[in-house]
Amino acid sequence: MTYEVAAGIGVADVMVACPKILGPQSSMEDLRALFRDDHVHMALVVAPDGRLMTTIERPDIPAVAPSALKVTEFGTLVGRTVRAAYPLDAATTAMVRKGRRRLAVVDDVGRLLGLLCLKRDGSGYCSDEGIRARAAERERAHPSSPLP
Repeated sequence: MTYEVAAGIGVADVMVACPKILGPQSSMEDLRALFRDDHVHMALVVAPDGRLMTTIERPDIPAVAPSALKVTEFGTLVGRTVRAAYPLDAATTAMVRKGRRRLAVVDDVGRLLGLLCLKRDGSGYCSDEGIRARAAERERAHPSSPLP
C-alpha cells in the first residue's frame, strides 16, 4: 500500500473528529456490539472529562471474558496514540511500518480529539463524511423497523 502525504500537514488535519467511543462503565456487550461493525478496528474508552483511558483492538479481548468485565480492565494506550500536531507523513510512515491502520489522536493532556484511520485500499484516510455516507447507505439497505 502506498500513502501519499503532502508535507506540512498534521494528523489533526485528516483525523475523524467524531469517532465512536465507549465510557468507562461500558460492558463487554457494549464492546461486542461496537465490534459487530467490521469497519471498527479500535474501541476508544473515554473518561467523562474526555481523557482517553484505553484503546482496545479485537486481539486485546480476552478469549473468555465474563460479562461483568469492564472495558477499562484491558487494552492499552502504548503505541496507539498520537498528538494532534504530529506530522501526518511521519505518523503514516510509522503506522505502515508497524502494520497499524488506527491511531487515537489526543491533546497534550490525553484528551481524545479524534481518530486517524488509514483506508484499507491505500487511497488515503477515512473521513467523518465518508463514515456518515456509509451509515446512511447501511440504513437505506436495512431500514430500522418502525415503532408500533
